[in-house]
Amino acid sequence: MSSNKLWKNVRRFLFRMLIGLLSFSILSVILLRWLPVRYTPLMLIRYVENIEDGNYRNIRKWKSLDDISENMIRAVIAAEDNKFMEHFGIDWDAIKKARDHNRIHGTKLGGSTITQQTAKNVFLLPSRTWSRKALEAYFTVLMEIFWSKKRIMEVYLNIAETGNGMYGVEIAAQTYFGKSASELSVNEASQIASILPNPRKFKINELRERQRKIRTLMLKMKQPVWD
Repeated sequence: MSSNKLWKNVRRFLFRMLIGLLSFSILSVILLRWLPVRYTPLMLIRYVENIEDGNYRNIRKWKSLDDISENMIRAVIAAEDNKFMEHFGIDWDAIKKARDHNRIHGTKLGGSTITQQTAKNVFLLPSRTWSRKALEAYFTVLMEIFWSKKRIMEVYLNIAETGNGMYGVEIAAQTYFGKSASELSVNEASQIASILPNPRKFKINELRERQRKIRTLMLKMKQPVWD
């Protein structure tokens, strides 16, 4: 076989593989528009991290967004993504502010939207490489195309890590306050939202200043109107 023909076959194979991967990713996003997300890559990683000490937990309970308190929805928007209902998955202003802040203060302030966080948790490994960020942007756009804002919020509130081995706000509400997520008050919702950046490190009764800021923003916000 000549080198030209071999190279042509390789290119054809790579092209078909690319089309296959793109088709599979799009189909996956479309299907998860309706199917519950049972497991995520992060859950599997946490299992591997804790399997040796034998105390791993994986507690979660899927709840429809209609069965989650409006206070909880407003709390996560206030804490994580003020423009959730306005942007198309990526908040460029938040990214610029985070970049400028990190350059001056040397800290790691994030600019990811709720859609981006959901895309990362559902479809990708939690690495910090540029290739992962590119894939995150790709899945973010797909989700904004094929999912509704209501569905994005529903999935986010059900898969977000809310403690060691805990996923979703329903388990957080039951564990921290002994009630369902549908019954959370403004104060309780702000406490859960305050730990989301690092729920295995932060405690529910800490971060008083962050919780106060979240509550202040919540009181200024209107409840989202879903399509």
